[in-house]
Amino acid sequence: MKNKNVAFMTQAAMIAAIYVVLTYIFAPISFGEIQVRIAEALTILPLFTPAAIPGLFIGCLLGNIVGGALLPDIIFGSLATLIGAVFTWLLRSRKPIIGTLPPIISNVVIVPLVLRIAYGVNLPIPFLMLTVGIGEVISCTILGLIVYYALNRYRNTLFPKAAAM
Repeated sequence: MKNKNVAFMTQAAMIAAIYVVLTYIFAPISFGEIQVRIAEALTILPLFTPAAIPGLFIGCLLGNIVGGALLPDIIFGSLATLIGAVFTWLLRSRKPIIGTLPPIISNVVIVPLVLRIAYGVNLPIPFLMLTVGIGEVISCTILGLIVYYALNRYRNTLFPKAAAM
C-alpha cells in the first residue's frame, strides 16, 4: 500500500512539474484570447493514470500563478483543467480521441468567461469560445494524441498498475 501511494504521488508531482515547465516555456502562447497552451497536451494522461488528475490540476494552478494570471483565472482555469482530467479518466476505456474531449469542452465553457470577467476582454463570448476551442483542439487533440501514442508503447513501464487508484 505504501509503494502504491508513493508511486501515485510521484507520478502526480512529475506531471505537475512538466505542466508548469511547459506553461512557463511557452508563456507567450499560453495566455490570452488566442492561446495554444502546449501543456494541455498532457490532459491525455488520465487515460494512463489517475495520478494525472491531481497532477494536471496542481500543474495548471502553479502554471497560472507563475505565468502571472489573475486570481479568477488561477482558480477557474485550474478548475477547468481539473474537470477535464476527471472526465478524461472516466472515459479511459474509450478510444483515445474521445478522451481529448472533456478538457476541450470544460475550457471552451469556462475560459471565455474568465477572459471576459477577469481580463475585461470585450469580444463576443461565442468568438472567445471559438478561439479557445481552436487552441484546445490543437493542444489536447493533435498534440495530446501524439503524446498518447508516444507513451502508449511504454504504458506498463511508465504507469505501472501500482499507481492505479
